[in-house]
Amino acid sequence: MANTLESRNLTMLMDFYELSMANGYFANGMEKQVAYFDMFFRRVPDNGGFAIMAGLRQLIDYLKNLKFTQKDLELFARKGFNEDFVEYLRNFKFSCDVWAIPEGTPIFPGEPIITVKGPVIEAQLIETMVLLTINHQSLIATKANRLKRAAGDRMIMEFGSRRAQGYDGAVYGARAAYIGGCDATACTIDERDFGIPAVGTMAHSWIQLFGDELEAFCAYARQYPDNCTLLVDTYNVLKTGIPNAIEAFKREVLPRGFRPKGIRIDSGDITYLSKKARKMLDDAGFPDCKIVASNSLDEIIIRDMLMQGAQVDSFGVGERLITAASNPVFGGVYKIVAVEENGVAVPRIKLSENVAKITTPCAKKLYRLFDNETGKAVADVITLTDEKLEGLTEYELFDPVYTWKRKKIKNFTAKPLLVKIFDKGESCYQSPDIKDIKKFCNEQVDTLWDEVKRFENPHAYYVDLSERLWNEKKRLLDEYANKD
Repeated sequence: MANTLESRNLTMLMDFYELSMANGYFANGMEKQVAYFDMFFRRVPDNGGFAIMAGLRQLIDYLKNLKFTQKDLELFARKGFNEDFVEYLRNFKFSCDVWAIPEGTPIFPGEPIITVKGPVIEAQLIETMVLLTINHQSLIATKANRLKRAAGDRMIMEFGSRRAQGYDGAVYGARAAYIGGCDATACTIDERDFGIPAVGTMAHSWIQLFGDELEAFCAYARQYPDNCTLLVDTYNVLKTGIPNAIEAFKREVLPRGFRPKGIRIDSGDITYLSKKARKMLDDAGFPDCKIVASNSLDEIIIRDMLMQGAQVDSFGVGERLITAASNPVFGGVYKIVAVEENGVAVPRIKLSENVAKITTPCAKKLYRLFDNETGKAVADVITLTDEKLEGLTEYELFDPVYTWKRKKIKNFTAKPLLVKIFDKGESCYQSPDIKDIKKFCNEQVDTLWDEVKRFENPHAYYVDLSERLWNEKKRLLDEYANKD
């Protein structure tokens, strides 16, 4: 897989306040102060039951290539930063430890999906790119997974490049869509760089250029007899599009020893048109000719189309996928949770009158508990770093808000979710092949109960705190509440 960040130095893609704070840390002699930061998110897009982790490969590429240029240093000097701080940045070398949940894993609100431990200046300066990279691709992967679940075993193709928010949005959005469940993309560069199958047929301009629809179809069929899919809605799907497609198949595809691949409908009432088209194709001797649907689709439209009997074999989804139009923000945040004093991680907490914004302090681990009989995920548990759930035969879950709600579970397997990707600034994780990530994603989504996967009112999957972690959080809350 190509490293698509190699040609660009994105070190300066950061919010200016990160530099301002870093300069202040340095001026106060805190450049060696070790801190712990967690990235987590508070709400699943579209009020869904879970999200999909994506973007880790690009985050790794970014962290491996951190360096400030002379041009950067000159800007810092003009901004009035301390000369010693500018020299520090001249010799900057990333030295943090980083843990992350692997790409393709279902993730839930409140749990750490990235953890960074290291000198506070370094951990602070990477905040924007951690959030930018993981937020964007996790958003698109989550949307793609919803689309794939709506379509079932039918093919989903990502068609959104021209509607994406910039070229990186197109390239990395297509990558994330593939991880989440899409089978192919129209974005050709993604096949070159990531090995994602690139697909496409024709636009309406092909038919319009020829003037005569049948002539246009025949010309295309002659060029691609072994992969002939014709766009049939330029003029009239049922009166001319399908009849002309059938005639072109008979004239140019069959005589060359091939079968037609499909027809695509890009406008109108696709459910109604697909039913009529299916009958016309079957009656003409082409029951194996697939019907492709496109035109501002999303998971709700696809679900409703199939419930109404649409005869569609695959879907091309563009703008509503590549922009996650129904909920275009993945609200991941990056918060300090502990600082190191004499080698001990001392917890830090952020309070707020908005209860949802109160952070969970401490250096932490994250486990997923699987029922051994069903293989299904029961709950996630966030623990302190010295807690170990592997090998336990019994564990009591309790709701971290409604603490009287408790449940003892047995016959389970606890699997840690966070893996180390950087050790003292050196990459120690090999990103899997994109096809393996996609396969892993599908397998992990299958471990969730169907109730969690509902589009409307999904069952709330539990992300619990261990009792020790809960007690530590409560201690800090009480401590601040009792301050004058």
